[in-house]
Amino acid sequence: MTTTSDAAGQPVVVKTPEQRRAELRRMRTIATSLLVLMTLIFVATRFAPAGWHWAPYLGAFAEAGMVGACADWFAVVALFRRPLGLPIPHTAIVPENRRRIGASLGRFVANNFLSPRVAAERLRAIDVVGVLAQWLADPRNGEMIAAAVGRFVPHALAALPEDAVEEWVGRVARRGAEALPVAPLASRALAVLWAQGAGQVLLDQGLDLVEDALARNRALIVEQVRRQSSPWIPKWVDDIIASTVLHGLSGTLSDMRRPDHPWRGQVEERVAALIDALANDPQMRDRGEALKREALASQAFAGQARALWRELDASTRRDLPERAHALAAWALAALTSFVRSLDADPQRRERANEALRRVVLQIVLPRREEVGAYIAHVVDRWDTETLVQRLELQVGRDLQYVRINGTLVGGLVGLAIYTVTRALAW
Repeated sequence: MTTTSDAAGQPVVVKTPEQRRAELRRMRTIATSLLVLMTLIFVATRFAPAGWHWAPYLGAFAEAGMVGACADWFAVVALFRRPLGLPIPHTAIVPENRRRIGASLGRFVANNFLSPRVAAERLRAIDVVGVLAQWLADPRNGEMIAAAVGRFVPHALAALPEDAVEEWVGRVARRGAEALPVAPLASRALAVLWAQGAGQVLLDQGLDLVEDALARNRALIVEQVRRQSSPWIPKWVDDIIASTVLHGLSGTLSDMRRPDHPWRGQVEERVAALIDALANDPQMRDRGEALKREALASQAFAGQARALWRELDASTRRDLPERAHALAAWALAALTSFVRSLDADPQRRERANEALRRVVLQIVLPRREEVGAYIAHVVDRWDTETLVQRLELQVGRDLQYVRINGTLVGGLVGLAIYTVTRALAW
């Protein structure tokens, strides 16, 4: 048995099917025991001494109580099955009219619960954000959701067809790439990188690379100078020339590291011109689109894309199930924090509630006939025993009260009739 709250905040007890069956058996026992008690009283009054003047009155009460109990027993049983298995007309009402009941129930829900006026009034009375915030405030609910997601994710990933998913992802990625203008995107990316100093860092790294290459290959450069020189020139002259050239290059590279070096200014001008051309030059845009089409049509590009996706897919299938619970807990914590922020601000909470109401009205109400048809279809698909059991679990306990009341009220009516009859006989 669990306890929840309705839209007005009132506690509502939700009983399990086992608890409902136990209550139904108990009420049946009480109603049947009352019938047996009336029978015993009636029989006992038949053998009462003549001097017990009150005995006929008690007998009349018991006799009428038996009649009322039997009549109400017949009425209750006739709703769900044939009394004593006899083919009595107009019994087993629910099984015999299952399809009509389903259709009527579907129409009733669609016309009364999902009508625009009723739905709008009902939704206005529900504080969805408040109810959600209260529900998420219970740590047990969050843990239940996180655990459910953790159990569901591995099965969902295992059920996904790899080839179909790969084809779908490739198709979506290709459409996205085709719709994305390359040149303007490259212009914005280059502008951001250059504005943040990434271009200057790249230049410095390029200078480092050149200086390192000159230092590591100094002997090779000297040897190449000797080979290219005239055989009449002494080798020591060739070494002086090579050393002078290398020293000059090193000095030039060192000078280029200065922020105010003219070469850096020229590079900045060239980059600025390239950024402007990528953003505004139609020819540059056409060249970018042509390069993009060539890349997308390339088999090498398609193979690399498939390999990247397979690696990502394998990593996801391998690592995500282990982290699904943690990811679900993180997402739930973020949702809880967001809902609490809405709940704490009356204006934002009302706007959120109004938006949710509009979504529900726009989605559900146009399909209320489909909802009614779905209800009718579900009821029609139930087998007779399932339908009877479910209805009995919902209303059977209250119907046993009908039997009990019929026994007592019938007894009182019988007693009243007998009393009036005796009074008139006097």
